[in-house]
Parts: sequence; C-alpha cells; structure tokens
Amino acid sequence: MQKKIRLILRHIFLAFLSFIWLIPIIWLFVTSLSSYKGINTMHFFPTKWSLDNYIQLFARPDTVANFPAWFMNSLIIGFFTCLISSTFVLMVSYAFSCMRFSGRKQLMSLYIILGMFPGVLSMIAIYFVMKLLGLTNSILGLIIIYSAGSGLGYLICKGFFDTIPISLRESAKLEGASEYTIFTKIVIPLSKPIIVYTVINAFLSPWMDFVMARLMIRSKDPSDWTVAMGLFNLVQRTLVGDYFSVFCAGGIIVAIPISLLFLIMQRFYVEGITGGAVKG
Repeated sequence: MQKKIRLILRHIFLAFLSFIWLIPIIWLFVTSLSSYKGINTMHFFPTKWSLDNYIQLFARPDTVANFPAWFMNSLIIGFFTCLISSTFVLMVSYAFSCMRFSGRKQLMSLYIILGMFPGVLSMIAIYFVMKLLGLTNSILGLIIIYSAGSGLGYLICKGFFDTIPISLRESAKLEGASEYTIFTKIVIPLSKPIIVYTVINAFLSPWMDFVMARLMIRSKDPSDWTVAMGLFNLVQRTLVGDYFSVFCAGGIIVAIPISLLFLIMQRFYVEGITGGAVKG
C-alpha cells in the first residue's frame, strides 16, 4: 500500500512539474495565434484569434521579418554542419575504439581536456582568424566553425563502438578487409542508434546558435541572418510592439522540425545514449 501511495505521489509531482514546464510553451503558441501584434500581459489567452502571424512569416515577409531567408540559411548551415560533424565524430571514434597506434591514450586524454574548455574562450581568436581568411559574413565560415572541432565530441560514440564484438572485426581482417571496409560494412551498420544520436546533436548545435552566428555575421541585410539572429532582432525595443506575435509564431515553426526529429528517432536516440555509456 505504501509503495502505491509513493508511486501516486511521485506521478502527481512529475505531472505538476510537467505542467509548469509546459506553461511557457503554451503561452508562446497561443500568443502566436493572437491578432494583437505586441506583448499582451493582461490575458493569458488572446481575446481575438488569427493566423495572420504565420501568414506574414511565409506569404508576406518584409525587410524586418524575412523568415524564409533566415530559415533557409539556418537549414543550409545545419545540414552541412550535421553531415561534416557526424562524419568527423564517427571517424575519430572508430580510430580511438577499434585501432591501436602510438600516442592513442595521450590523444584521447588531450581531447577530453580540450573539450572541457567552453567555446566562448576562443570566440575572439576564431573571429580574427576567419576575418583574415575573408570568411566572416558567410555561411561557409559558420559551417567551418561549427564543424572544425566536432571530432572532440567522440567519447559517447567511442563508448558505443567499444560494445561491438572485436571478433567481428578480426574475422573481417582475416578475410582481407581493410579498415575502411570494416568501418563502412561492419561497424556503421551495427551503430544506427549512436549515428542517430550523433546526427541529432550535430544538427541541434548550429540550428539555434545565436552567439557565434551574431559574432560572425555582421551584415545589416536581414536576408543574410540565421533564424536565431532574425528572431532576436524582432524583440528589440523598437520592434517588439509590432512583431512580438510574429516572433512567437517563428519560435513555434523553428521548434517543429526538431520536435518531429526527436519523435521519429527517439528510440534510437535513447539507445545511443545508454549504449555509449556502457564503456568509456
């Protein structure tokens, strides 16, 4: 009986926390459907409902809220960063997990130590390097920045590769398979959960990053901005009165692709995390 009571109380507590967590999301959604353009703090739910904010984002973009251009820029950056970063992480993880070479443990320790330092410490240096290369104010520059150090995040993926039986690789080597063949034909097909985990993480980082994008993209033309930069601009003091509801609509639309990706790949995502945590 006591166990049932504790279980009920636990579920009530979790439901209460979930309700509190959902309040800002619900408010963002209902505000995006408001016909009032500014911030309405008098009512939680709008007095008049409208889809005009969503229509404005796509059908009537202006020089201030050029959402289609922002979305496309972020999508391009996210796609190529995801592709390059996932490839780097998988290759580095395979090298550390399945290959033996001089200095392997030292490199692993070095990468872990480097990964402990926050990225903001190197932002200014990165900016000046990219400026010397002429890659500021460009999508290519952001893709390079987001992808360049991705191999440092190898640890979880390596842990998953460690769980793959070494006998499979040894059998393939006896048959004359190269490391590339073992990697692409044996290890990768057996690593779908960790690949999904790696892909989602690689896409999330650039998708809504604001700080690095704001530092690198100095253009005054809104069509050159990312989604995060564009939405942040809409809540500036001079614009928030006319664009806050549009900002809420943009926030809902940006969240949809990520939410769908998580729902579709949730099972593989959880398996990737738990599988990678078995061995370090």
